[in-house]
Amino acid sequence: MLLLGCKPKGRHIEQHDVFFGVAESVKDLVPDIIKFWPEANGNIHLDAYREVANVDGYTITVHEKKPGTTSGAGKMKLFFINLGGYKQNEFDEFHYKVLSIQEDKGMAVEVAKQTAFYQHTKFPGANSHIDDKYGVDVDDIFQIEDVLPPDVKEKYFLEIMESKSPGTDKLYLGYFKLDKL
Repeated sequence: MLLLGCKPKGRHIEQHDVFFGVAESVKDLVPDIIKFWPEANGNIHLDAYREVANVDGYTITVHEKKPGTTSGAGKMKLFFINLGGYKQNEFDEFHYKVLSIQEDKGMAVEVAKQTAFYQHTKFPGANSHIDDKYGVDVDDIFQIEDVLPPDVKEKYFLEIMESKSPGTDKLYLGYFKLDKL
């Protein structure tokens, strides 16, 4: 999970997007990152990244698909939720990114609505939301396997298993230039 940043031609401020991929290292994702955001003309940097392996008491493992095997799809799915919210007298929309393991999008939305961010970044006339889902107050929500690059979806699948001793994923924060990875 990577938070990408760039300032495309014609924009006044830095833009951001989230990218999901599968690789041995972040550097190995560079060609897919450049393909993902062609308008950036390669002028992309990372503001944060995370190797996603532990979410909500579950362990996520990437497996290569082999001929004749099933995808490993169980009832639990990994969702990405982009919450948006506002603070009184702040000229900005704040965002909080959530990963959640749930059976369906509806359950993932309900869990996201319980976060402190969702509860505290709203006031009358400016509700917290999940982008593009205004009817349910959520900005964006995606099942991770749906937003992986097509060649990655063809080659890999995610196994989600309940964990007796879940770990915590490390977050890497800062300004990381693609050519310096």
